[in-house]
Amino acid sequence: MDQLKKLTDEEVSLALRSLPGWTLENGKLHREFKFMDFSRAVGFITSVAIQAEAMNHHPEWFNVYDTVRVWLVTHDVNGVSSLDIDLARRLNDLYVR
Repeated sequence: MDQLKKLTDEEVSLALRSLPGWTLENGKLHREFKFMDFSRAVGFITSVAIQAEAMNHHPEWFNVYDTVRVWLVTHDVNGVSSLDIDLARRLNDLYVR
């Protein structure tokens, strides 16, 4: 298995093209998810938690009522890695307004 590495700026920019809603903010992938209500937002958080735990890769996030803000970074490489890209894709797949 390949060792996890920090992606280059070019690799991150290329990956962001296929990740609708995601941006790079202070060296981390970032997206805000909006829902119809608090229950749906928390349901999303729960679904993400299951995926993140299975990957052993956990997001930084913040929730207020119908909004979930997420930041992804791999602390072991001090930047964005393929794990962050994969988790961002999974979050996009789980997102249902």
